Amino acid sequence: MQKNVKKSNKCGGKGIEKRYMKSKATCRVTFRLPKEAAPGAKTVTIVGDFNNWNITETPMKRLKNGDFKLTLELPCDREYSFRYLIDANRWEKDWFADKHIPGEEEEVDNSVVVV
Repeated sequence: MQKNVKKSNKCGGKGIEKRYMKSKATCRVTFRLPKEAAPGAKTVTIVGDFNNWNITETPMKRLKNGDFKLTLELPCDREYSFRYLIDANRWEKDWFADKHIPGEEEEVDNSVVVV
């Protein structure tokens, strides 16, 4: 049986949830973009270091309440920069990220999750 340790950076059910796997050096990270960050959005993809900044590779699931959610299993002891791409034309940072760093050529900062 696989045991895990849960850590959360959430506020009212929003934000990033981390589950560290004791049996391997990975962390299941659940990203959740609240509907307030993407009003009326049809699609959201998460784009970052973990997918070589591919804008189509990692679409998120739209929930009934309008939030978007996705869980990724990431190797531990790393920091991953990322952003959300809304409807293929607008960038958004994660309001609940562990930290933010300046983006390279965009107005939106990159979000960072530390696992």
